[in-house]
Amino acid sequence: MGNKMVEFLAEITERSLQITPDILVLQFTIVNSCIISSSDSKWVIVDTGLENSAEYIIKCAENKFGKGSSPEAIILTHGHFDHVGSVIKLAEYYDVPVYIHELEIPYITGKKDYPLADPTVDEGLVAKISRTFPHTSIDLGKYAVPLPKDYSVPGLDGWTYIHTPGHSEGHISLFNEKNRVLIVGDAFATVKQESIMSVLTQREHIDGPPKYLTTDWKKAEESVKLLWELKPNLAIPSHGKPMEGSELREHLKYLIDNFYEIAKPEQGKFV
Repeated sequence: MGNKMVEFLAEITERSLQITPDILVLQFTIVNSCIISSSDSKWVIVDTGLENSAEYIIKCAENKFGKGSSPEAIILTHGHFDHVGSVIKLAEYYDVPVYIHELEIPYITGKKDYPLADPTVDEGLVAKISRTFPHTSIDLGKYAVPLPKDYSVPGLDGWTYIHTPGHSEGHISLFNEKNRVLIVGDAFATVKQESIMSVLTQREHIDGPPKYLTTDWKKAEESVKLLWELKPNLAIPSHGKPMEGSELREHLKYLIDNFYEIAKPEQGKFV
């Protein structure tokens, strides 16, 4: 029931936002995906939303690049259900590789399941229904490829990936040093993801990674500090609205200084 409700909410609220000339953010309310192009007109998809997100992602790509245009690759920040929901459909449709951190490969090749979500971490409705969210491995077969060891991002010149574990063991974020743009993934959020009202209204709230799926809070804290040290000027999270400039710096510093009060739940199986 929980996953069907999430998919319904995503479908009725899908919209796109051209946040910079080369970054199109696709907002499915419950989660965001991105289409990013590089200076040589190559483009990639970053995360693929839910199972019913493929059609909208393809539509947005065609509107931007024209019918018949294909991405160089699909990049996954990690393998949780709300990031890989449409990845098999899109990989087969475009016939392109799907890159993910090597520690996440087992979760997208049928070899390892994620732990069940923990609904006890928060009183919010999203947290309460999270135990029904899919946690079993998908199998991308030949399309699954580990990211390069040199931290480059295939298809995106000028971008690097940063290993930001905590929410999952192989979680990554993407960074463009020249423009100081950060694709956060789930390392932190700008909405209280556990609350259905916060998710629906997208009310701004700096927070750590979604509590119900985060398995290592010490590493999660270290990852937020690492991203802060990059001094991003624009951050695009998977949950919540983009944040930039002094507002981003102030909110991120506040999160770091109060991480265990703001982000870490008081109870739960991973606390």
